[in-house]
Amino acid sequence: MLAYLPILLFVVVGIGFAAVTIGLSTFIVPRRTSAVKNAPYECGVDPVGDARGRFSVKFYLVAVLFILFDIEAVFLYPWAVSFRMLGFYGLIEMVLFIAILLVGYVYLLKKRALEWE
Repeated sequence: MLAYLPILLFVVVGIGFAAVTIGLSTFIVPRRTSAVKNAPYECGVDPVGDARGRFSVKFYLVAVLFILFDIEAVFLYPWAVSFRMLGFYGLIEMVLFIAILLVGYVYLLKKRALEWE
């Protein structure tokens, strides 16, 4: 039980420091609210319109496709690292993988899924 005393002391000091710091900040920091301080800030541009505006479905489609192709590209890295160990069989497997990706990409181009209209 005595062996855990330093850990307990560390936890108590950590929680105490956080509590004292937050407590002091409520008394020391001046509270001066204004309309400008409470207004949302977005990259230096004044907010215009409703924040609940709808996005086009195309936006979500392109986002999902981007993530999909990124994840598939991540599979190329471990293959490249272990290329010599995998040998010719690994090369054939990766050629098939990239061919399937290419077929999917051509399909997306023919469906015009990546174009903003």
